[in-house]
Amino acid sequence: MSHPQRTGLAVSALLVIGMRWSDRLIGLVSTLVLARLLVPEDFGIVAMASIMVGLTDVLLDLGVHVALIHAKSPTRADYDTAWTLRIIQAGISATLIAVLAPLAVSYFGDARVAPVLYVMALSVLIASSENIGIVDFQKHMAFGQDFRFFFYRRLAGFVVTLALAWWLRSYWAMVIGALTGRLVGVMLSYRMHAYRPRFCLSQFHTLWSFSQWVLVRNIGVYVATRVDKFVVGGYGATGMGNYSLADEIAAMPTSELLAPLGRVLFPAFVEQRDRGDDLLRGFTLALGVQTLVAVPAGVGLALVAPQAVPILLGEAWTMTIPLIQILALVNVVGAITHSSIYLLLAQGRVKALAGIAWLEPALFLALAIAFANRTNLSDIALIRLGAAAAGGAVFFALVLRWTPGLRLRHLLAQIWRPLLASAGMAAALQLLPVDALPALPALLVKIAAGAAVYAVLMLALWRSARLPDGAERYCLQKIRILWANSTRQSFKQ
Repeated sequence: MSHPQRTGLAVSALLVIGMRWSDRLIGLVSTLVLARLLVPEDFGIVAMASIMVGLTDVLLDLGVHVALIHAKSPTRADYDTAWTLRIIQAGISATLIAVLAPLAVSYFGDARVAPVLYVMALSVLIASSENIGIVDFQKHMAFGQDFRFFFYRRLAGFVVTLALAWWLRSYWAMVIGALTGRLVGVMLSYRMHAYRPRFCLSQFHTLWSFSQWVLVRNIGVYVATRVDKFVVGGYGATGMGNYSLADEIAAMPTSELLAPLGRVLFPAFVEQRDRGDDLLRGFTLALGVQTLVAVPAGVGLALVAPQAVPILLGEAWTMTIPLIQILALVNVVGAITHSSIYLLLAQGRVKALAGIAWLEPALFLALAIAFANRTNLSDIALIRLGAAAAGGAVFFALVLRWTPGLRLRHLLAQIWRPLLASAGMAAALQLLPVDALPALPALLVKIAAGAAVYAVLMLALWRSARLPDGAERYCLQKIRILWANSTRQSFKQ
């Protein structure tokens, strides 16, 4: 199989960040427009169906793409077997969705969920036939092609969703838009990559030995991020719509920074896995950069939510404000532990990751039972925050135990300054006298003040630590390079 043209690590990171931000900018615009055209009840119906689909759709992702990236020299038989397994799993998933539809209607108490589930089952089947060859875009770090594929697929769904929302003013706009995106993704995958998969199961045992644990982990991750919504489902479509949109908004500042970096970190860590010192340096730098950017983004969102929600979503969504504030902190915890996942995955510790993935939902259920008498939406969000914090602490302890040469001081050296600076930013914004201002000026003042306070505190803390190597030095070097390049280009013009 011919390899796509490879790009460097730094360029790859920029391309993937650009891809993800373009994707989420489309998603953000779509969410904001849909919030004006539709009502919380519409979002709730789709969220209810998505829980059931996600629980079965996760079976579609056996992790065969992870197995192909992890393998040093995968053969055609490996690719064909991965593609075949994905189609078989999709068939099982779609069947389960159809069978479980009546149960979903009974649990959520809304008959509108059933037809949505049937259309989503069709989406699962369509997506499974996507060309397995596009895994090469990530495996060989050809992120320019990766960018185009995801952007065009997302754009197609975006256009269809908004057009139908304007016309129908119904939740069906989101359902049909998602179906369109998956269909376009299949067509694009065969247009953009010359590989043509065939039905084959000759490498089943080889892929399964790795993928079975990825599957267990994927299910655990899904349960961890959906168990609270399953509980919220008992509150009806409106409560579900408010909670699910709050969760989506709360995840944006951190997930849009972390997810693209993950696509780069995994293949990069795989290359460095046999070079212990390089692997540890790469991991600690990634941890530092992610914490430096994602933690203040999550904390900042929690602080500006009272002003941002009425402006961006409208007065109908004010119930989401306390939920966004709590769930944003859940994602801050995820930002701190994010790169550790790829560190263990590159080392082949899929069994360990599979077990860890089930830790947070277990903690959530334990806390939910302990506080069963507290039943409002904010309390459910707080329980999830407690489970995420406890799970993150245990996760770090296990990472330290399983990674040779890694010590607690290495982790603390990367995260203490962003955490302390973010706390200082939060304190400063709480004291900022903006209550008398209209919502938009108050929002702009808080954003500008928060960014300035955080930057000053970070530089002061870094200087007080005697300017150690790490995320601050790395980011400043990249800023200088970008500034020099832009200045050079302006002189040429």
